[in-house]
Amino acid sequence: MVSARSAVCLALVVLVAALAEARIDKVKLNHDDRSVILVAEPFGFNENGVIEMEISKATVFLPEGSPQADKTRIGVVLVTDDADAEVMRPSTDSGCLLDEENARVLYTLEEVENNRAKDGIFYYRNSITEGSGGIYSLFFANCVEDSDVTLSMATSLYNALPGGGKDYLSAGKKLLPGVYMFMFICSLAMLGVWGSLLSKRRNHVQRIHFLMLVLIIFKALTLLSQYGMNHYIQKTGDPEGWNIAYYVFTFLRGLMFFTVIILLGTGYSYFKPFLSDNEKKLLMVVIPLQVLANIAIIIMDEDSPADRDWFTWRDIFHLLDIICCCAVLFPIVWSIKRLREAATTDGKAARNMQKLALFKQFYIMVVAYVYFTRIIVYLLQATLPYQYTWLGDAAGEVATLAFYLTTGIKFQPAQHNPYLSLEEAEMAEL
Repeated sequence: MVSARSAVCLALVVLVAALAEARIDKVKLNHDDRSVILVAEPFGFNENGVIEMEISKATVFLPEGSPQADKTRIGVVLVTDDADAEVMRPSTDSGCLLDEENARVLYTLEEVENNRAKDGIFYYRNSITEGSGGIYSLFFANCVEDSDVTLSMATSLYNALPGGGKDYLSAGKKLLPGVYMFMFICSLAMLGVWGSLLSKRRNHVQRIHFLMLVLIIFKALTLLSQYGMNHYIQKTGDPEGWNIAYYVFTFLRGLMFFTVIILLGTGYSYFKPFLSDNEKKLLMVVIPLQVLANIAIIIMDEDSPADRDWFTWRDIFHLLDIICCCAVLFPIVWSIKRLREAATTDGKAARNMQKLALFKQFYIMVVAYVYFTRIIVYLLQATLPYQYTWLGDAAGEVATLAFYLTTGIKFQPAQHNPYLSLEEAEMAEL
């Protein structure tokens, strides 16, 4: 069996890169002196992909007494996914992104200056040429030393449909609305089965079973909001309010998920109807971390990657998510330790060993779930062809559904469930 320390180290190996779904992005730069700025999330274009941009209020500021800025050295470039990491990697040389071979210059500020419409806005539209489909990123590059830029930019990335419509979801994400709707239906089925089970076996129902029921409800609502959000982003480029529902239900589902796992791992409502001081402290740590992680999700989703603090919040979210996932392992380890000690001291070795085996299985399940959803899913999304990246999201949802089902089977209310087999003597001792 993998130790708790090994599991923690394993979970920290990879920080999952959570990519927001593509949409119409609005960027505002105010006296920004960065040389390279990511304007929009990486987007998967088909051979009929389109880039539309609007630039207004573009101004370059230089130190007093400096010569006029060369606006041909400031512009927007399109970079392939292969070169993306190189662009964002800090460099010690003075090279300019506009001069890189793998960067396609879309326009410079000089073109913006000379081609504004009557309303003062520069309108840009370009299509991905045939045979050039793939993952691309948009960067704003400023190669004028000691300068900062102020401008407003609206970016619209989409794939044109044969009938004249627009698909604002990345090429590899276009099947996500169907995936989330299917998983929502599966969650409703699971909710119906669990509710029926609690009704039929009400004499064996514990408090934790109702918490598990609430968790399934929040998971189903989260999937429904993900469907609505992706559906409207695909059609209009805007979630049209579904993102608010997603934030609320994701927040509640996250709190319930970690609370239920911690309570199950401590044996709460099964073989000990109370929490120790350490277990209470763990809950008091995990719940605030989940609150912060969900705040980070909202900030990441609402802000553009062009914002200075966007990458910082993304890293904070990744770190908090990993910490919470690792924290839920400790109460299971504590329960295993207590059962192992009790098996040799209280004369009920057979029963305690049976519970010990089940808690070991639960521990392995949690480790496998964390490893798969935080590492394997990321690797799938990073290695699959860009048209099939939706399979990574689907795999994560299937793994979550399987984890819920397996946990429900092991902890279901039943007369002969080893988790529920308490005797009056045991209760008296507790």
